[in-house]
Amino acid sequence: MENPNHSSFIRKTIQQSIDLKKSLLQQDELLQKINEVSNRCIQTFKSGNRLLLAGNGGSAADAQHIAAEFVCRFNFERPGLPAMALATNYSVITAAGNDYSFDEVFAREVEANGREGDVFIGISTSGNSTNILNAIEAAKLKGIYTVGLAGEAGKIQSCADICLNVPSRSTPRIQECHILIGHILCEIVENNLFARL
Repeated sequence: MENPNHSSFIRKTIQQSIDLKKSLLQQDELLQKINEVSNRCIQTFKSGNRLLLAGNGGSAADAQHIAAEFVCRFNFERPGLPAMALATNYSVITAAGNDYSFDEVFAREVEANGREGDVFIGISTSGNSTNILNAIEAAKLKGIYTVGLAGEAGKIQSCADICLNVPSRSTPRIQECHILIGHILCEIVENNLFARL
């Protein structure tokens, strides 16, 4: 059985990821926005409020990943921070999807669990996920600060209070940068709220 050599493809893919991350360093407006969202999260947690996150597919896993970093720990031991990924309860997902529509699954959870002063991060690589856009609208009605985590396009750019837009249209490369941004947010928050124990 032939074992083809994929090394050139592997190198090309790694290089694409490196190149996109390098381009982030040139995006002064994006870097300032990340700083702004970090400070908003710090104030949110200081005020006793919460961080809510949501996404579809791989972005749903990213929402859970980022929430876990806040709840548990990132670089050192410290008290947990109140962050939650939406649509992790299958009964809620299926009830909302059946009784309303899949477009409303996150909006219903924001309506039920969000409160004024929280931060909502909606993750959509295309920037056009209807259920994320609807959740952003639901969050705004409750006085929740909304953050879009997206690629370079989509309605989310103007829908969210602020959008952290990765300059790419490649879903895998965008998602890789989303986790990088999530880690940066968590590390800044952790370093500012806690002393190393």
